[in-house]
Amino acid sequence: MTEPALTVQSLTVVFATDAGPVDAVTDVSFDVQPGEVLAIVGESGSGKSVSSRSAIGLLPPTAHVDGLVRVGTHTITAMSERELTAIRGGDVSMVFQEPGLALDPLFTVGYQIGEAVRAHSSVGRKAAKARAVELLELVGLPDPEHRVDFYPHELSGGQKQRVMIAIAIACEPKVIIADEPTTALDVTVAAEILVLLRELRDRTGCALVLITHNMGVVADLADRVVVMKDGRIVEQAPVEQLFARPANDYTRALLVAVPHLGSRSDEVEDHSSAETVLDVEHLTVRFPGALGRPAFTAVDDVSFTIARGETLGLVGESGSGKTTIGRCVVGLQRPTAGAIKVLGANIAGLRERDLRPVRRRLGVVFQDPATSLNPRLTVGEAIAEPLIVHKVGRAAVRAKVTQLIDDVQLPKDISGRYPHELSGGQRQRVSLARALALQPDLLIADEPTSALDVSVQAKILELFEQLQAECQFACLFISHDLAVVDLLADRVVVCKSGTIVEEGTRTAVLGHPTHDYTRRLVAAVPVPDPVEQRRRRMANAHLSGGAQA
Repeated sequence: MTEPALTVQSLTVVFATDAGPVDAVTDVSFDVQPGEVLAIVGESGSGKSVSSRSAIGLLPPTAHVDGLVRVGTHTITAMSERELTAIRGGDVSMVFQEPGLALDPLFTVGYQIGEAVRAHSSVGRKAAKARAVELLELVGLPDPEHRVDFYPHELSGGQKQRVMIAIAIACEPKVIIADEPTTALDVTVAAEILVLLRELRDRTGCALVLITHNMGVVADLADRVVVMKDGRIVEQAPVEQLFARPANDYTRALLVAVPHLGSRSDEVEDHSSAETVLDVEHLTVRFPGALGRPAFTAVDDVSFTIARGETLGLVGESGSGKTTIGRCVVGLQRPTAGAIKVLGANIAGLRERDLRPVRRRLGVVFQDPATSLNPRLTVGEAIAEPLIVHKVGRAAVRAKVTQLIDDVQLPKDISGRYPHELSGGQRQRVSLARALALQPDLLIADEPTSALDVSVQAKILELFEQLQAECQFACLFISHDLAVVDLLADRVVVCKSGTIVEEGTRTAVLGHPTHDYTRRLVAAVPVPDPVEQRRRRMANAHLSGGAQA
């Protein structure tokens, strides 16, 4: 039998903290064969990242490690920092979740790839740059001879992730660890990265450890799956067996929580007779170009309406203009032309002082609750802030905060805690409570569940639907996750390059798209079923063409 590329035996990791020892991983064992893709899945705090980072020796000094981790013939758990440095990038490498943070903004991507090459060979700078061009071509970056001299900020998110993969494969490692490699990417770009990882595995024969909470990605790429909960492995199985016959209750709950495109069977509710809350007419936004360059049109003649109690899904890739549209609706971006009417009042071009009374009618839920909540305010103070700004009385504020905490199903004693003391799902519930504090007529939700685990996401979406049914607010739901949009939206608007290319009911746009761009978006969504995903991949191969993102 072939020797495993990666072996983990009885791994236990305990972190020393001020509050006492924390058991992060307990008695974890698995191995990965050459050419195999092993997916490690679980919610935040399950220990999946700690387990995999132990294979590259990237745990902090506060970690106490017991057990055995071996890469090929190298025993990682017995190596010094100097010895670990020698094998990182050579025998084992890592692709991080956020390439914008992992790449050094002060150096060109070619230099950074070249440094990875030179760290494990004696080649000169010229040869290293030539190798960098080869690697960029290998990972599908357009015009590699030119882009090798680009800085990270000059590349898109998908292009930066391709650079990270080029660095990871520079010295042909035996094991590549990919930590949430597609989480921050658009659905079409994520699909291209998955194709690239699959091709690299086939071409180089390396073992790939995929850390993710996206079960669609697991179904698309993995051969075997390890499911972790509370630092322990609860199930290991081949991918088809795990999806068809999960043995553990936790695994079954994870699979049930995964949003599935096309799973919603109810009829779309008709809101045509309801009051129009938001009316966007011929909205155009242009940003001035750099010296000597023409202006950039981010939004071009966009029009749509949202009725009371209705949810409109606004979808598209990065750069499609959807977030700029949301910022205009909230009043954070002044449009170049067009009208934005909230309950008949045009807010486009209003001064800040005149916008304040209108903002009572608007609520906003941002993508990342960790950065949108003030770390110096308690939960109660954060929820109360919009009430205080709009001069609601003290007694009424206290009563409303208590009611909102109960509405979003948080414990009553949470009001005195700070954001860093909460989980991601709890923080997003606080954000939702704050957005609903003034009983808005319109809620703008910008990627509100993209940073959450699937089970937490399912609970937030269920809560969202329940609150909308009770409060009857209109909602502009901005997302690149079509499966989530399919669960929530009544109608869908598809944006591309600042224009609307398709709009209609949820079932029409996502079930029977007419525009090529929409069909490509729908085809790129991985489904949590390995057999069905394989069939869709083959059937949709003709739609995956186009420029690399």
